[in-house]
Amino acid sequence: HARGFRAYHSFMHVHDLGTLAYRDAWALQERLHADVVAGGEEQLLLVEHPPVITLGRRPGLSKNILAAADELEKAGVEVVESDRGGDVTFHGPGQLVAYPIIRLNDHKLSVGGYVRKLQEIVIDTLNDLGVPSQTDPAAIGVWTCGTDAAACELAKICAIGVRIRRGVSMHGLALNVTTDLNYFNLIIPCGLDGRAVTSLEKILAASVPTMWRVKSALVARAAAAFAPAAADTSVISDAAVSK
Repeated sequence: HARGFRAYHSFMHVHDLGTLAYRDAWALQERLHADVVAGGEEQLLLVEHPPVITLGRRPGLSKNILAAADELEKAGVEVVESDRGGDVTFHGPGQLVAYPIIRLNDHKLSVGGYVRKLQEIVIDTLNDLGVPSQTDPAAIGVWTCGTDAAACELAKICAIGVRIRRGVSMHGLALNVTTDLNYFNLIIPCGLDGRAVTSLEKILAASVPTMWRVKSALVARAAAAFAPAAADTSVISDAAVSK
């Protein structure tokens, strides 16, 4: 499950799961979470999900699903009530979902600090891929104007929603690479009415990097962010361009 990412195994086990149903990936997270709570190796799961709308654990979020149940069924979109924070979001093919399972105390991170760390990882990853991005003080996640940072409407390119249980993280981030953005018309993404969403493909068109390249860039940045102080991360730049 860790194709091409063995360089990081000294301090974080990276699983490249390919395409996996949301509920199956959630069950795997639960098993690995128990291992990490017990002191096992920290984990990073990379996955694409078949089309699914997920809701955070706060009550009343279903109002942000705009499509009727029969419309969702016709479109082949599953709906899952998750235990993560955040509002309503969509996962589907062409979207890179990353689930870090780490002990926050080991990295001296508060919950807020961890969310900010995830945002930094994504911003650095996108910068490596030639797309400047930023945070929005009004909303969690990562936003971009694309390659032209002149006056523009910020659009969300990455959603973040986490759960911290017994000091160990679950769930994580969802970065739109070649995602079909029409799916987001089925919902009010993250409960933010009127805010645009975007993808690397929409910004870069024919120059969009492969999913492998995006995974490699994200793994490199995550490994650097979560490496123990004594870890040798010199392999990161090599592994990031190994395929």
